[in-house]
Formats: sequence, structure tokens, C-alpha cells
Amino acid sequence: MSRRMLSVLTTWAAIAPAVVLSATTYDYIVVGSGPGGGPLASNLARAGFSTLLIEAGGDETQNPTYSDLANFLEACNDEASRWDFWVRHSDNATQDLAFHHTTWDTGGGTFYVGNDPPAGAKLLGIQYPRAGTLGGCAMHNAGVASLAQDEDWNAVVNLTGDTSWEAPNVRKYLKAIEKNEYMPAGNSAHGYNGWLSTFVSDVSWAQAANSTGVRILEKLSTLLNQTSKDPNVLFGGDILGNPPNKDQISSIYNMAYHCDSKGKRSTPADFILSTLSDPAKYPLTLKMRTLVTKVLFNNSTTQPRAIGVEIMEGASLYRADPKHTPGAKGPVSQVFASKEVIISGGTFNSPQILKLSGVGPKAELEALGIKVVKDLPGVGEKLGDNYEASIIGLTKEPIPAGLTTAIWRTPNAATKNRNIYSWCGPFSFEGFWPGFPTDYGANQWECAMVHIGPKSQAGSVRLRTADPQDTPDINFRFFKNHGDTDLAELVEATNILRSSWLAAGDPALPIQELHPCPGEIGKAKCTDAMQAEYFRVQAYSHHATSTCAIGADSDPMAVLDSKFRVRGVQGLRVVDASAWPQVPGAFPVVPTMMLSQKASEDIIAEAKAQQGSHDHAHT
Repeated sequence: MSRRMLSVLTTWAAIAPAVVLSATTYDYIVVGSGPGGGPLASNLARAGFSTLLIEAGGDETQNPTYSDLANFLEACNDEASRWDFWVRHSDNATQDLAFHHTTWDTGGGTFYVGNDPPAGAKLLGIQYPRAGTLGGCAMHNAGVASLAQDEDWNAVVNLTGDTSWEAPNVRKYLKAIEKNEYMPAGNSAHGYNGWLSTFVSDVSWAQAANSTGVRILEKLSTLLNQTSKDPNVLFGGDILGNPPNKDQISSIYNMAYHCDSKGKRSTPADFILSTLSDPAKYPLTLKMRTLVTKVLFNNSTTQPRAIGVEIMEGASLYRADPKHTPGAKGPVSQVFASKEVIISGGTFNSPQILKLSGVGPKAELEALGIKVVKDLPGVGEKLGDNYEASIIGLTKEPIPAGLTTAIWRTPNAATKNRNIYSWCGPFSFEGFWPGFPTDYGANQWECAMVHIGPKSQAGSVRLRTADPQDTPDINFRFFKNHGDTDLAELVEATNILRSSWLAAGDPALPIQELHPCPGEIGKAKCTDAMQAEYFRVQAYSHHATSTCAIGADSDPMAVLDSKFRVRGVQGLRVVDASAWPQVPGAFPVVPTMMLSQKASEDIIAEAKAQQGSHDHAHT
């Protein structure tokens, strides 16, 4: 064989889609199987590229706690997948200690939740559960399917000039992943052949004319300036639809979920497993119960190049896992990627992995003895989240109703866009703590809300230690920037929702509000300022984003370019919720799956272009 031919074959082996160079070398390594990494790894394999998908947790897809969406409260509390991050909401320790669900370790696997801990209790903080399992947090959430606002996609265009992110272009990503099961076939806004089932809630309760629940529904529709009182009209709008100016429409909707018509949860785990079992034998390898400890680099190139990852194998190795045994370790080894390493560990773990690998703020890394590969000060910064809050009370008699869901704009909103996603019904949800929620009985009535477009992204994810099994220090710094504006919007929303309750009439009234304005609604003396202060301390969240944010070339805090490439190094990308430059809409899970589809398109097109260029050069 000629030297030239040998060179051609060697180069081809490095770029060919399905060639595995050795037992531990793949074209791509994807770290994390959640809404970002799971679909991406499956798409790469289906495009013919050998792909290793690494997941720290196990597979709970056959466990009814996870597979049946109705069990989501149990799923989020379940130790089989739960990772507990204990976070702060502010730099004010006294304020955080006033959070009603501050959690303390009382030993032996028990907790105290509240503001008057017993002697000897160890402060943990505010619980922020994540899911360490195949499919990631899509496996333990409430399954709400909601879309980003157009401005969330256009933000990338404005920062980078990459017009492929323009909002009119991205509907195709929803259509590519969606298997819609609630709209008639052929609706141009939806997809029907994807891997993600979508369905809607049962609103038959709204047909009960003049019931207390329907009276509240009708009053809320009036407050949102909807003229019709017909429930078929009120719930007839498609919450995932694509009408003109959709982000400015205040309306009641039928809540959509990423589940099928039988209530079975639909997640990236399903796509992963179907890819693995497909008769086409796509080159996807799944490695579970494996903790990635760092990215490996070749530092001899002009820019450091990611060439693989170091892994530690074993179950419950990460200390966020309540099943973790102190001191437990696993065998350490390395696996390699001939093309790229893609980090999809989520908003907390992706910046942690980058920093452990030497990519992050120089001073932070050097203080922990980590060799700096690339000084990238934005890694772990700009942490943002939707503020979540609720108004809850006890009715005189139970209200027969399901969920009244609405996306709407408060009159004092900072922009013309909708800023509140709310849902009201006979339930209780007040945030996260071990064993949540509190069950107040049959008479409980709540309106929960998610604040869309939070204006403060001042949080951070920073290393406590250089130990990859340790959890990072997480501080959201709620309301630090423009906090009074966001709080005023939450208060305005609460006042409007409370007004709808007064329409319930007999036998539901009077309603004793528990918070934010304790007492009989309509009579309790509670100012807007009092409510704002309540939310300042008691707001919670579950939609963290933006710690490895896409940004402009000129921005020293930008971590990624518009193609998800980590700046200043080669062969390394981040594809998950941490990539969003701002919090996308009310529930980031489906937007992040769409983002994953976009990343798949970008990465596969780039790889095939490189392959085609190489083929042409050697023809």
C-alpha cells in the first residue's frame, strides 16, 4: 500500500460517520441524556456517527412512578432518581433563612423543614431537585409543554448575527420532534411523526354550567378581556399553536403536556431507547451509572482540543444523590472522541464539568489548583430562572373543577409580551422541600404562576472544591437586578387572580387565603408592598438556565457561539438549557428539546460538510 493511500485511509478513519477507531473511541461523546443531550445523541447516531451517550443515573422508564405522568409529585420526591442541590436565593443569609421551606439535616436521613430547627440540625438550604436518570429532568417534572417566546430565539440573532435562530425558522424544530395527539392531522403548526408525544388536559369539568369552578373561569376570562363565556371557545385555542402575534395574546388555554393520550410520560429516554433497539442498528452506545469527571484535552494544538472524557463508573457516585455512600468511589478510565465532546449535563453540571476540566474563570480555577486550559469568565455565571409563586386558600366547600390555565399579560408588564403563565385548581404546590407538597385537604384552592421574562440573571454556579463528586455552590440572587419591576408584576398577577376567586359565590365563599395575604379574601388588609416583600423571600423556581450562555464575539462573558461551540477551544460544545442566553418562556423543557434539534442539525451539517470537503480533496 502506498504512503499516500495509507494517509488517506488514516484521515478517513478519523472522520467517517460510523467508524469506531477502538473499543474506547467514538466519533462523538455526549455527556447527559436529558432534553439537550438525549435527542442530540440519538440524532447523531441516526445520521451514522458512532456516538457514546453517558448518563450518571439509571433507567426508570419502566417504573410507573415515572412513566405515568400523574405520579409526577412522587417522581420528583423519589430517591431512585433524585439529585438534591441545596441552593441559595440571595446573598442575604438572614433572608434565605426566612424562606418557609428552608431545610435542615437532622441525621439518619431525616429532615426538618421550616424556620425553627431543633438543636444540632445542620443547615442544608433550599432544595432544588434535579433528576439523575435516563431522560433527565423530563422524567420527574410535571410534564408541562410550553414554548419559548419569539424574543428568546431572536436574542441569539441579536447577539451573534446568526439568522438561523430567527423565530419564524424554529417552528420546524417543534414539528420535527413532536408527535401531536390532540390536534387534527395536518395542522401546519405541529408535527405528527416525531418522538415527543403531546396531549392536553381534560376540561370536561368546564361544561358544568354555573358551578363554582366555572364561575371563577368565567370571571378570569373577563379579567383577561375575553368576551366569550363558552368553555369550548375558552379552551379552544391551541397553547402550542402559531397564530400571529402569539406572544401578545392573553388567553385561557387547555394545558398541554409531553405525554401521550393515555397519560404516559414522553421524554428523550423514549427516543434513546427506540434508537438503541431500532433494526437499523444505529451506532449509539449508552453508558449509564457513569460520572464524567472532566474533559480531556490535547494542548499541543494552537487551541486546546477536546479529545475525550475521564469517567468514574458506579451508581450514586455524585453527592447530590441521596443514595450516595460517603467515601464511595468507582474505577476511573478514559474514553475518546475523534470528532467532538458535547456536554449536556444541565445548567448546574455543565459549568461544573467545564470548570473541572480547566475551562472557566481563571481565578476560581487557580484557587482550587485546577490547571487552566481556557480562561472563560462566563462559565457558571448569568444563572437565571423563572420566578414561581402562588396564591393559595381554603374554600368553605370544595370547588369541583380541573385546571384553568392561562398565559397573559399584566397591565404593568415591562413589554407588550405576556409575562404570566398561571394555572388554578384544587391543588397545592408551594415549591420544593423533602416530601413536598403540603396537602391542605379537599378545600384547598390555588393559583400557581410562572413569571415569564425575568429581568435578573445574576445567579452563579461555582465550584466548592475540585472534587468531581462534590456539588457546586449555587446562588440564584433572585431579584438582584430590576427586582422591583418583577415583583410588581407578580403582585399585579396575584391581585387579578384573587379577584377571580370572589366570583365563586356559594357554597365556596368565604375563602381563607393562606398566602400571600392571609385572611378572608376581599376583607384581609394586605398592601401591594406587603405582597411584594412576601414574594421577595418566598418565591421559588425549577427552570434554571444560561450558565454556559451563547453570546456575542465581543462579550468576554460569552461561553458559546451560535453553533454551541465553547469559545477558545476546539472539539467541545454545550447543548442543554445552560446555552440559552435568557430564560426561554415559562417552561424551558420543550424549548430545550427544540434547541437540541437545532444543535443536531448544525453539528450534522458541519460534519458532513467537512467529510465532503475531505472526500473532494482526495478524489
